[in-house]
Amino acid sequence: MKFTRVFLEAIGYELPQHIVTSTWIEEQLAPLYRKLYLHPGQLEALTGIRERRWWGPGHVNAVEAAKAAKKALAETDVAPEDIGAVVYGGVCRDNYEPATACHVAAELKVKASTVIHDVSNACLGAMTGIIDIANRIELGQIRAGIVVACETAREITEIMIQRMLEEGTMEFFKQALATMTGGSGAVGIVLTDGSFGQKGPQLKGGATLGAPEHHRMCRWGADQRIPARAPQMMETNAIGMLRHGGDLIRRVGDAFFKELGWAREELDRIISHQVAAANRDAILNNLGLPPEKDFSTFPFLGNMGTVSLPVTAAIAEERGILEKKQKVGFIGIGSGLNSMMLGWEW
Repeated sequence: MKFTRVFLEAIGYELPQHIVTSTWIEEQLAPLYRKLYLHPGQLEALTGIRERRWWGPGHVNAVEAAKAAKKALAETDVAPEDIGAVVYGGVCRDNYEPATACHVAAELKVKASTVIHDVSNACLGAMTGIIDIANRIELGQIRAGIVVACETAREITEIMIQRMLEEGTMEFFKQALATMTGGSGAVGIVLTDGSFGQKGPQLKGGATLGAPEHHRMCRWGADQRIPARAPQMMETNAIGMLRHGGDLIRRVGDAFFKELGWAREELDRIISHQVAAANRDAILNNLGLPPEKDFSTFPFLGNMGTVSLPVTAAIAEERGILEKKQKVGFIGIGSGLNSMMLGWEW
């Protein structure tokens, strides 16, 4: 896929104030660690994550997403009445229905003709939302749109800590470990056709591939035990995700460079979905890119799901790591498996 008239105007984000360290999580798991003869420090050693952030009890995803959206809009000349689409891409939603995007749109006070809906694609949700709006802009249907998302890790992590203590096995520890990486945050991404004042980075195109035969490798949903003992559960085959996810990223990378006609050495920076150190290394190795082209936030923000990649890009720009005229790649992956890589001229 290629685009000629889609620009990234701004990324706004919200981060919770409550910092949760890997040390604190291990303190909650102390009885399990003693039973399995695990030494403290394993969580950070295995993931590279020192800390992550959680929302307080009772937070509302749409409210935080709207705050991030307002921050993004404040950096642009785009008014609420100019927004042609509001797309919510978070894994975490406030209800089965209505769409969480409806609450966000109400907070933003968009016009009645604005397209409003959620998209669901695991940790690839925000990037999927970007393509949804980019296609509408490219077709001339809208001049501007906004992708929003909010993720919360507190509830599922607390549930899985309790279940790890109940199960008490190394096998379940391995399945639940990925849940312990979860962080929280919210993001708003404003895209336009470039007709609002100064143009931001231009979306040049990208590639997307799937491997749906691996759809069982990471599942987050209702507790399917009989009887159910928790409102939700999460289980991840971390080794399988690394192996098959890495292969998918290699293939989507090949398709990306062929589609855009870019040589690998031309890519100045890569911003990836943030999971853990091993995942970062697998992404770079499978794309054939050196570590110095990467910028990571997982050591201090953890895995914020759909929010991870765009927030990492925003922080990279704040720190001067993303600069004008650079060729920048966004590479995302979501359980399912699906992967997408987008190319920008910053």
